[in-house]
Amino acid sequence: MCLPKEGWQVYSSAQDADGRCICTVVAPEQNLCSRDAKGRQLRQLLEKVQNMSQSIEVLNLRTQRDFQYIMRMESQIKGLRSKFRQIESDRKMLVNKNFQELKGKMESLQPLIPVLEQYKTDAKLISQFKEEIRNLSGVLMGIQEEMGAYDYEELQQRVLNLENRLRNCMSKLTCGKLMKITGPLTVKTSGTRFGAWMTDPQASPKNNRVWYMDSYTNNKIVKEYKSIGDFVAGVESRTYNLPFKWAGTNHVVYNGSLYYNKMQSNIIVRYSFETGRVVTQRALELAGFHNVYPYTWGGFSDIDLMADELGLWAVYATNQNAGNIVISQLNPDTLQIFNTWNTEYSKRNAGESFMICGTLYITNSHLTGAKVYYAYSTRTSTYEYTDIPFHNQYFHMSMLDYNARDRTLYGWNNGHQVLFNVTLFHIIKTEDTS
Repeated sequence: MCLPKEGWQVYSSAQDADGRCICTVVAPEQNLCSRDAKGRQLRQLLEKVQNMSQSIEVLNLRTQRDFQYIMRMESQIKGLRSKFRQIESDRKMLVNKNFQELKGKMESLQPLIPVLEQYKTDAKLISQFKEEIRNLSGVLMGIQEEMGAYDYEELQQRVLNLENRLRNCMSKLTCGKLMKITGPLTVKTSGTRFGAWMTDPQASPKNNRVWYMDSYTNNKIVKEYKSIGDFVAGVESRTYNLPFKWAGTNHVVYNGSLYYNKMQSNIIVRYSFETGRVVTQRALELAGFHNVYPYTWGGFSDIDLMADELGLWAVYATNQNAGNIVISQLNPDTLQIFNTWNTEYSKRNAGESFMICGTLYITNSHLTGAKVYYAYSTRTSTYEYTDIPFHNQYFHMSMLDYNARDRTLYGWNNGHQVLFNVTLFHIIKTEDTS
């Protein structure tokens, strides 16, 4: 019986502190790229050539400088020649004066003597470099002949195959397990203590619009910004006046529509930004509302709408489940429930929660020492206790949502709009190509 090979282990993270994307791949042991004698010899050769190149560059600058000295020396020698001719033509006139001028010019030539000596040394060094390069070229040719044309082509093809396999591997990185949360990065400070801001995880890479919804109740104004930059600068592109006020801060934008909880009801509203109209609204049956089953911080946060790699979700609590959290996956078009999972975790004891790859992560984000401490997998219908800390910098989190496109957490932290970077762990099985 043949056991499967160890898989690729991929730790992927959305971005670093400078906003650059990160994906670190720890691959299984491979025999194709072992550090053999040839590899070491080639690396040493490369380092030597690079050092020589730098030395020659310095030498080139120095010889250019010396060349200027030589040009001045040539001019002064021509001047001396002229003075000698003048003295020869009239030895009795101004002999002493001309002698002093000649003496001065000779003294001015003294500093050029060590320059000429250095110039000779540099020329010798250039000759040595040429000989060194000639020897190195011979070594390189020997290595190439030893490898052979067939081996080189085969190695190149294997490298290309590995690159293709890596691209295929990376294309499969749609889901993983949460391992770490870093940050936050404070994007802006604005609004009241409570609110929500978000981008659309289904939007194209060129579409970076931001939506901003201040306060948790008695408001229906949504502000739109064309980019994060415009959001920071406060340059609004459009304002939407919703037909119904919202409850809580747990809204989500998904595929061009805003999904939110209608105030004082368990009705979910889908509002299209393109048409400026309500497309669908549907009651989330049995769901508590209006501070019956909110998160610990309150704020009418009974119904939490969120999206991840697998689609649209609603997180809430019901009397039938004794106030414990219920997870429902929704049809984004009709808002009908695809499937529902009943957990045994009290909704009132949770700070905030978010979905990644079909797993609900619950936090105590209302506390200073915040962390993710509970995870429920809808794939296996099982839960586990975790210990993933994150920095609650401004002491009160009223919104925390995952964006699958950015691989980041958007947060509203006591009037500060912040971003957290997440690290996910993946194991992807590879095929035996030997």
